[in-house]
Order: sequence, then C-alpha cells, then structure tokens
Amino acid sequence: MEASVKIISFEDQYREDFGRLNFAWLEKYFYIEEYDKKVLGDPRTYILDPGGHIYLALIDGAVAGTVALIARGEDTFELSKMAVSEEYLGQRVGQKLMYACIHFAAELGSRRLFLDSNTILTPAITLYKKVGFKEIPVPKDSPYERCNIRMELML
Repeated sequence: MEASVKIISFEDQYREDFGRLNFAWLEKYFYIEEYDKKVLGDPRTYILDPGGHIYLALIDGAVAGTVALIARGEDTFELSKMAVSEEYLGQRVGQKLMYACIHFAAELGSRRLFLDSNTILTPAITLYKKVGFKEIPVPKDSPYERCNIRMELML
C-alpha cells in the first residue's frame, strides 16, 4: 500500500534532514563536490534568499524526500537536490516533489525549468521524461562535475 505523502515548504527545523538525505544520495551514487557542501550546508543563503524554494516530502512526520528550485534568472529555475530516502523508494515521492516544483514555478510565471543529472540515474531520467523534460546540450559551466545530461521543461 502506498503511503500518504505530504509535501511541505522548507522550514529551518528540516535543515539537517535536507542535508542528510542529499549527502546520502550523493555518497551512494557519486561523491560530494565542493558546490554540494556549500549549498547543502547553507540552503537559506544559496537557495532560499536568492528567490529559490525547497520542498520536503513527509510520510508519517518523517522526511522522505527533498527537492530544491534554485533561481537562475528572471524566468528560470534549476531543479536540484532531489533525494528520496531509501526506505521510501517506489512510493512516488520523487514524482510528487516534481509536480510540486512544476506547479510552484508555473504559479510564479516562470517559463523554464532545467536540471543537471547523470545518465546512470535511470529512474530519475525516466521520471523527468515522463513529466515532459527534454534533453538539451550540457553547458561547460555546469557547477556539477558529475553532470553528463541537462534537461529542460518549458512551462
């Protein structure tokens, strides 16, 4: 049976959970880059204060997943820092976080979402395609060494 997932906006009480889930995900699939340490260590400065947003997925009060929207210009957000706890995989947590981001960006009048990822993350790439993201060239200035695919969704 699929658990009831509640999507909420970031509050400082969840700062450690935001970092913990993302660091665990990075260590499982890649390694933690300097840029990750900065952003995850101080999400208020690097995501929220410049006009971004963070969502958390709660299941029975526990943080099951996270995602961030980082402001990248007047009408563009980068979808970033999506992580789902191992114990909640397969319960559509990532999908629900993704739809919350798309809705939020559209409500603000944003025209574009993009994300940087890696093709070894087959379930994530499949989800992105399912909601309408299309592959575009990876720019040389991506802040992530692990990035080998960039995708965008025009809203």
